[in-house]
Amino acid sequence: MPSKPAPLNIIWLLLILAATLVAAFQGTMAETTKASFDSAKDAVMLAISLVGAMALWLGIMRVAEDAGLMRSVARAIRPLMVRLFPDVPAEHPAMSAMIMNMAANMLGLGNAATPMGIKAMTELDKLNPRKGTATNAMCLFLAVNTSSVTILPLGVIAVRAAAGATRPADIFLTTLFATVCSTVVAIVVAKLWARREALLAPDTAETAPEKAEGPAPKPLVPPGQLAQAIMWGLVGLFLGAIIYRFISGAHPPLCSMAFVNAASGWLIPTLMCTLLLAGWFRGVHVYESLVEGAKEGFNTAVRIIPFMVAIFVVIGMFRASGAMELLCAVLRPVLEPIGFPGEALPVALLRPLSGSGSFAMMSELVKQAPDSFAAYLASTIEGSMETTFYVLAVYFGAINVHRTRYALPVGLIADAAGVVGALIICHLMFQPV
Repeated sequence: MPSKPAPLNIIWLLLILAATLVAAFQGTMAETTKASFDSAKDAVMLAISLVGAMALWLGIMRVAEDAGLMRSVARAIRPLMVRLFPDVPAEHPAMSAMIMNMAANMLGLGNAATPMGIKAMTELDKLNPRKGTATNAMCLFLAVNTSSVTILPLGVIAVRAAAGATRPADIFLTTLFATVCSTVVAIVVAKLWARREALLAPDTAETAPEKAEGPAPKPLVPPGQLAQAIMWGLVGLFLGAIIYRFISGAHPPLCSMAFVNAASGWLIPTLMCTLLLAGWFRGVHVYESLVEGAKEGFNTAVRIIPFMVAIFVVIGMFRASGAMELLCAVLRPVLEPIGFPGEALPVALLRPLSGSGSFAMMSELVKQAPDSFAAYLASTIEGSMETTFYVLAVYFGAINVHRTRYALPVGLIADAAGVVGALIICHLMFQPV
């Protein structure tokens, strides 16, 4: 019996056809054609730019895996993760990779979050009994990933501060509330969808491979006492540098936005050194291990290019044709009566499709009226949603999964829940004027 096509197939085709049809009526066919070529080029350039980040972070993840840190992280949060992902063994490397990806997303570490997420998908694929088809664990992980709870939306706060907003960090609570709403909805809908599919097609129930625990850990030989003493001395110097900056007054005032921005700049180097040092202290040959993992990152970046091209082209054509403006014009009379300002609508519609496009629209709106209700809502939406189509293309493309099952509809439902949550909390906290 032929398999049912994934929702992404029909949605992708409908967007292409809609863009072409609108371009024909509005006379924007030349712009749409140009956008298709430019978007394909942009997709390849972005994939190439990701090679370095993926190689670096997948190499660091390999060091952490060889040191046994991945299993330790998974063991620490075992009760919650086992309930969410019952098909994944408790101490499998996929568990810790998912946890680290979620933590990176919460802290706004975009450069580190994507390679960690790809690492998680790679490990989940090792448990996949039907290669090329997304498992329930993959769909749930991507649903949580695209709706992940955000603690520090630093990029959006920085834009608001630069635009002269009275209280640029006020969206901290609204973003947190909106992402909690979207994450809860994502988990509930993904679980219900998986149960529905299991009831409708019990013969396709997933069965994990026999060797689900992954490869046995390598024997490790910790370094000598002198070498360890030297490394601990360097750690002490680092802590001393922090204390020195506090004493000398070189750091921004505590509890200020400048201090939060400065602290975020310390997160990536500190995380890198912590993982590498932890691996070294346990006896991992960190250089060789990192290089081995970096090879995997390079190959992964090349594999995702076709998927990124497909997504970027359809998004570029849809915007250039004028279809996005037409969709906003149709929805604006419906949404404005319920308190959704029309100025923020393009940000909400574009956010699941294009992160850079929605960020540019949000920035322009904030610059025009930084303390307006529309600016607060657009900032909250931008800080609390993810580019669902991009994430699905990159993560599934990295492991050659073509049948995405219910991952896309669940992600879009979670996006809608995030927008509704953002609208509700913004109305409660910021009175429209």
